[in-house]
Amino acid sequence: MTTSDSVVIIPTYNEKENIENIVRAVLGLTAHAFHILVIDDGSPDGTAAIVKRLMEGDCAGRLFLVERQGKLGLGTAYIAGFKWAIEHGYDYIFEMDADFSHDPNDLPRLYNACAQEGYDVAIGSRYVSGVNVVNWPMGRVLMSYYASKYVRLVTGVPIHDTTAGFKCYRRRVLETIDLDAIRFKGYAFQIEMKFTAYKLGFKIKEVSVIFVNRQLGTSKMSGGIFGEALFGVMRLRWAALTGKIKPRTR
Repeated sequence: MTTSDSVVIIPTYNEKENIENIVRAVLGLTAHAFHILVIDDGSPDGTAAIVKRLMEGDCAGRLFLVERQGKLGLGTAYIAGFKWAIEHGYDYIFEMDADFSHDPNDLPRLYNACAQEGYDVAIGSRYVSGVNVVNWPMGRVLMSYYASKYVRLVTGVPIHDTTAGFKCYRRRVLETIDLDAIRFKGYAFQIEMKFTAYKLGFKIKEVSVIFVNRQLGTSKMSGGIFGEALFGVMRLRWAALTGKIKPRTR
């Protein structure tokens, strides 16, 4: 088994068109050695079978799989992945999409922000230096951009891309956050994790990246997902005001 201090968590549901290519792109990086954990929510298209084939081939010891029964939500997939990564001793734990909307070549930049520059969380940000989004319909760009503006206004968190799903955490961040207390399961999960890390005093850096809309497969985004994020931030603000955001009790 090839050793690494870093694992990239990739949740999947019906990603057969992308999964082998994204796995090979991440594991083929030469700037830093990464492992991959795929969390598959019972994809009926055979995504998990492709991962198992790769695990038995030249990706053995670097690629791992957790299979779950049915679509249980993005947030619960990542939390399952975080717990697995902590249990297996990784120091740097990443979130990444399977569809190449996140460029694998940016992974070392996020790693360096934490491992070399001393930040606790590195966010692959679409909005820290303008609007770096390619091939999204204008309506979706505006919805995402102003959702982040709204979250920043309501919560006071100094992050430009609050809904970003491309991130690196130091292990200690995920060990400190009470993962079982994270409420949201959809894309509001991304906001809640950033907000919680910020409120617990962790250092956060936004690393400018270019987000490219998927070319293969079907998007899981919807207006309802953004609605959850927009209305959920009021609950987060209230939780902060009432002192409910606390480190995990050991």
